[in-house]
Amino acid sequence: MQEIKLSTPRVEMSIVLYEIPEPVHGIIVKRPSQHCKTPYMADAIIHSPSGETAQEILAHTPSLGCCGLAEKNCNVVLSKIDSKTAKSSHRVELSIYQEGDNKEIIGINPKLSETIAERCLQYNCIANLNNVQSYKREVTLLNSRFDFVGVDENGREFVMEIKSVPLADYVDAPKKEKKKLLKEMPEDEKQFNKKIAYFPDGYRKNNTDLVSPRALKHVQELQELAETTDKRCILCFMIQRGDATSFQPSNIDPLYKLAVQTAWKNGVEIKTVQVKWDEQGVCTFVRNDLPINLFDNAPSR
Repeated sequence: MQEIKLSTPRVEMSIVLYEIPEPVHGIIVKRPSQHCKTPYMADAIIHSPSGETAQEILAHTPSLGCCGLAEKNCNVVLSKIDSKTAKSSHRVELSIYQEGDNKEIIGINPKLSETIAERCLQYNCIANLNNVQSYKREVTLLNSRFDFVGVDENGREFVMEIKSVPLADYVDAPKKEKKKLLKEMPEDEKQFNKKIAYFPDGYRKNNTDLVSPRALKHVQELQELAETTDKRCILCFMIQRGDATSFQPSNIDPLYKLAVQTAWKNGVEIKTVQVKWDEQGVCTFVRNDLPINLFDNAPSR
């Protein structure tokens, strides 16, 4: 695997981290697709730049329904897939979330978070990980493939796993409990730009099941590396929306939350990067110090 050497990085923080090439606006009409039954495909209608013509296409939804952000009637931003072998012609990248008069553009393609994280490394946008000497992507250690392995400015090796966070709400709770809590919450406490970002969430057959066994394995093996080597072990959550003011490992998956807490106690660094998207597919850095609630809503920073 080719090692990437970094030149002197830019230091300004208000920077564009990524731009979706030739973004297309559309609406999902059915997922799974009527024509291709895999849950990773949806039927969608895309519009011409002028908005005068519409075309029905098969779209790849890499985050499945993303807890309601990529389901029927959702407005989305897509990119064109340039592959003759792909079943779909486009990929769903962003969800346009509307709440009353407020709108938030949310990144819902998990793979994009890794590309954004690479730009963050290059532009010194990750807290306490500046001027890294070199790095490699997708390196296998123990039984996991981690997103980045590199050498920091002090010559110490680091291992970093990125987790994409597209979800945020006024409360972090399982679906039935959340509905009750939101109903009881006074309206003046529901400030659109002051939500809790959380990870993970997704389909589970049973409420006691893990949301993501793979995510749990990454945390546990980062902890093992932290305890048995001199490597810096980093778990970085990429908050792909601008309407959150804190982050926490979700109450929806207590086992994962406990694993993150335990990993932090045993030397794993927990970090966040928050970005903001616009409808033109431009991703901009927001901050790298979003408060992290690990224990009973108390920030751990």
